[in-house]
Amino acid sequence: MVDRVDVPLSARLSVGALAERAVADASRAAASLAGSTPGPLDGDRIAVAFTSERWLRVGGERPTAFGELSAFFPTSDGWVRTHGTYPHHAAALRRGLSVPPDAGRDAVAAALRGRTSADAAAAVTAEGGLCVPVAAESPADGAAPGSDAVAISRLADARPRPLPGGPVDAPLRGVRVLDLTRVIAGPVATRTLALLGADVLRIDPPRTPEISWQHLDTGHGKRSARVDLAAPAGRAVFGLLLETADVVVLGYRPAALERLGLSPEALAARRPGVIVARLTAWGSPDRRGFDSLVQAETGIAWVESPDGRTPGVLPAQALDHSAGYLLAAAILTLLARRAAEGGSWLAQTSLRRVAQELLAMPRRAEPGTAAPPDDAGHLQTFDLDGLALTTSAPAIAYAGGPTAFAAPRPWGRDAPTWIEAADAP
Repeated sequence: MVDRVDVPLSARLSVGALAERAVADASRAAASLAGSTPGPLDGDRIAVAFTSERWLRVGGERPTAFGELSAFFPTSDGWVRTHGTYPHHAAALRRGLSVPPDAGRDAVAAALRGRTSADAAAAVTAEGGLCVPVAAESPADGAAPGSDAVAISRLADARPRPLPGGPVDAPLRGVRVLDLTRVIAGPVATRTLALLGADVLRIDPPRTPEISWQHLDTGHGKRSARVDLAAPAGRAVFGLLLETADVVVLGYRPAALERLGLSPEALAARRPGVIVARLTAWGSPDRRGFDSLVQAETGIAWVESPDGRTPGVLPAQALDHSAGYLLAAAILTLLARRAAEGGSWLAQTSLRRVAQELLAMPRRAEPGTAAPPDDAGHLQTFDLDGLALTTSAPAIAYAGGPTAFAAPRPWGRDAPTWIEAADAP
């Protein structure tokens, strides 16, 4: 049992309680797998982990979390939220709004003022960009009674596969994880698995580079390689990796993965006994999305409005981080279940499902006045190619468990191979 702790994240919605629950679930699952006892948790440590981008320093500099085209913009009949931090998303946003390829924030704002929210969202989405209306909360946004935030299903039968039996501070030593995720939620899940000793190999498409600081914020203990899964050679490399993988974590849109033959069902057919974890933005329908967009479209932005006239935000990318810890907890539970009864398994959730969970929790009339988290002892510093890198420290905790992350590595630096067991740390 993990004692409840207060997490200082001020909001009308129960963001702190959601964060505490997600980290507690992951801590319990890790402790169970390690044959230990969970906790104690630290509320400040959880708050620092959930606001990690604010504490991140690369060479003493704090990166800018959102690009200038990722923002709320007024329209002719309301507001929209856009996301243009990645260059390809910014380009798609400009195309959808028929503004010049180098248009800045003012030009985008002017284009949006002349459109309805629905028209703007449709035009940008048609070009592959990201723009959603800022919507009011609706009863459908409540969590389904009795349902779990992470859905578990059996994909196929397979023989039991015992866990390697790593030490209490690395119970996943010998477990191999293929990480096909980016941004925050998926990488938080796989970072948790790496913390517990798993060999986590992240695979990224070479044509859409990850934002370097973003990978450093969540890349602890993982390796990353660039593999073109749309090319025969890349698919062959992935196939060899899959032959001995224990877990595959998917964070791209299901339709895109199905075109590459990477649906959960296809993976289970190729690798009996695999555990597949799938994270999407919206669940259904299959749409692109990010935490900030889900906050806007589910009504969270209006719940957190500072004045009732302009949309607001949560004090953290809490949907992302919570989804990551909840998914990690499910993977840990399924590893134990596979060892006991066999099977290929699927764990899946979405940012929208986590938003539903948050909206169903108790809320305040006002945001509250929780003191900002104290960073003392909750940050780590690494030497990265001669640069000082400061990141948040692990939030999960159990008796005898790891208390510090291994250093992250620069994105895309590694070969697409597994660490041999004899070379594993």
